Amino acid sequence: MARIAILGAGLGGTILAYELKDKLGKNDTMTVINKGSIYSFVPSNPWVAVGWRERKDITVDLKPVMAKRGIVLKDQGAKRVHPDKNQVELNDGSTVDYDYLVIATGPDLAFDEIPGLGPHGNTDSVCEVDHALSSKVNFDRLVAKPGPVVVGAAQGASCFGPAYEYVLTLDTALRRAKVRDQVPMTFITPEPYVGHLGLDGVGDTKGMVESVLRDHHIKWITNARITKVEPGKMFAEEVNDDGTVKMAHELPFAMSMILPPFRGVPAVFGLEGLTNPRGFIIVDKHQRNPKYPNVFALGVCVAIPPMGKTPVPVGVPKTGFMIESMSTAITANIDALLKGREANAVATWNAICLADFGDSGLAFIAQPQIPPRNVNWSSEGKWVHLAKIGFEKYFLHKIRRGHAETFYENLSLKMLGIAKLKQTSIQP
Repeated sequence: MARIAILGAGLGGTILAYELKDKLGKNDTMTVINKGSIYSFVPSNPWVAVGWRERKDITVDLKPVMAKRGIVLKDQGAKRVHPDKNQVELNDGSTVDYDYLVIATGPDLAFDEIPGLGPHGNTDSVCEVDHALSSKVNFDRLVAKPGPVVVGAAQGASCFGPAYEYVLTLDTALRRAKVRDQVPMTFITPEPYVGHLGLDGVGDTKGMVESVLRDHHIKWITNARITKVEPGKMFAEEVNDDGTVKMAHELPFAMSMILPPFRGVPAVFGLEGLTNPRGFIIVDKHQRNPKYPNVFALGVCVAIPPMGKTPVPVGVPKTGFMIESMSTAITANIDALLKGREANAVATWNAICLADFGDSGLAFIAQPQIPPRNVNWSSEGKWVHLAKIGFEKYFLHKIRRGHAETFYENLSLKMLGIAKLKQTSIQP
């Protein structure tokens, strides 16, 4: 009998639980550890922040779904992982023993690293559904009393798509409210150029994003380091390529949404050999930790080196398709180990992304995600907005039914078909 524990029930942990459960024997056990039992479809949070979705539209209670699949869900949350003991300590003092552990926690949101940042400070966030609901209150205030807006990401963030999605969704919502002309908008980012996305661009994302921001009258500041945020005012430094300060900015705002720096969660932070200095899990090409070979990891919590040196720290995103490929590799590797074989499956780490802009959007495919690439394609249009709506409904339907299906793989094939229809030169 094998005991499998999965730490985290976000996109990666939930997909993995469904997929790996299908491979386990009847005497094997699976325990998922999460803070709460609610799965939330994070890509929809920008829509929540402007009132286009409510909590119930994008959440699923996993406890009854996992119970039907024979998966035990511990919703106390983890206090500390003890890899030397093969044990996870929970917040209520109980423990879960494991033979194999998969860490899929996502990041700890490091708002505290910048004074005044975050929902408990002076800026909004769309990283969690509760944050997005709070932002909706501030959006309503903005519509009632228009003023300048500052949107973007802080240094150390490793996911930039939601910031672009939010600023352009906000633009659409303000136009529909007929107050956009009273709301100057500035996008601020540590990226060396807009459309970098932590990936050094995909296809012509640089040109496309610059064009979209210009068309929507959104100014931008790149190579930016936010130093502090006071009520109604953001302080930031724009730096040169050598890291010296080029210009200091004081940006007044009536509302601001900033993605925070990311770091590893407290349950694993500082465990030597398991994590890097920022608390992200160290893995080999099989998603396996070198020091603790019975520990695997996937998703945002995985340590990936940045895409070359940049003047301001810019993390590498872990997109849905990339996370799904990690899940498939871990499933194959644990299945192999349980059957006495070597773990040899390798995740593809491809990137498929739909970035919604409210009434249009940007799609890109990077295969593999880390350059040089075999496929390097991007496209912009209203079809992306419609595709994301459809994908949201499809994905949540599968989560609610407990289906272990390669969601993003299906999406990528559809997008490749769209690319061909658009007569691009892409070769799958």
